[in-house]
Amino acid sequence: MPIFVGDVVIPDADLSVAFMRSGGPGGQNVNKVSSAVQLRFDLIGSEALRPAVKARLRTLVGHRLTDEGAILIVARTHRSQEQNRREAEERLADFVRRALVEPRIRRATKPTRASKLRRLESKTRRAGIKRGRGTVRDD
Repeated sequence: MPIFVGDVVIPDADLSVAFMRSGGPGGQNVNKVSSAVQLRFDLIGSEALRPAVKARLRTLVGHRLTDEGAILIVARTHRSQEQNRREAEERLADFVRRALVEPRIRRATKPTRASKLRRLESKTRRAGIKRGRGTVRDD
């Protein structure tokens, strides 16, 4: 089933899902059932995302990016295979959602003349206060 993120649709062709045994508590069941999910999203081969979004996504996922350019998400917190699959898909959708937000461009500004004067006056005032804290001499 494709993943929908806002107006972006990630098709099934770009996703591959593998199941494996999950470690941790669970008794005998943990040794028999492959409930952990490994979701692989082909980032480089995908045409669902714009290049700028792909670049932001590449930095967001960090160590989850493989050498082949695929995003690898492993979910193993739930006992159910279906719940783990939903969690992995939701995590991928969350990454894509965050990558779709274009960061604001920071424009350098200069301080105004009045703010420079206020800063210097406060420094002078503070220096006077500190000067007044000196030891009092008896003459």
